[in-house]
Amino acid sequence: MVYEEEVRKPALRRFIEKIGKRNLIIIGVVLLIGVAVWLNWMIFANNDDGYTGYDKSSGMDTSYGVDTNTGADTNANLDSYFASTQINRQRARDEALEVLQSVVENAAADKATRNQALADISKIAKNMEAEANIETLIIAKGFAQCVAVVNGDMATIVVEAENLTPADIAIINEIVYDQTGIKPINITITKK
Repeated sequence: MVYEEEVRKPALRRFIEKIGKRNLIIIGVVLLIGVAVWLNWMIFANNDDGYTGYDKSSGMDTSYGVDTNTGADTNANLDSYFASTQINRQRARDEALEVLQSVVENAAADKATRNQALADISKIAKNMEAEANIETLIIAKGFAQCVAVVNGDMATIVVEAENLTPADIAIINEIVYDQTGIKPINITITKK
């Protein structure tokens, strides 16, 4: 038993020495920024007017991915909401891209870390393109405004609408699937 613990410790030390402490820190910072972007979206999307489909008392999702918010918002508030959401989304992405770019430009970073940062930059760019396409296509289907956030295999869509019919939900799901390959089970649609 003591022998196994002695074998594990040097293996962990060899791993850290092989990767390098600096590279581990860079990887940690990249992961931290990714989590910060995700948390920013989750906190912002779950404000008082946002998604309320999860009933905490019963532990059930009562809206099946669709917010049933029926509050009366003025056009000015809606315009402000959609504009600020897009600005916050872009700000978070810009910060993540800055950090990833600094990793790519860091001469001390190893090749694997730089390649991962470049892959992350490419992924963010691909998500940004998909979001722009989704927003354009959903607006073309008759919705006044739309904000799309794609993060890995999840997508959140916020549309300006009085009601969302099953046909509307199907159209939005189809657009998101066509642009990203994300399945409807992983798409959250919220009306504002």
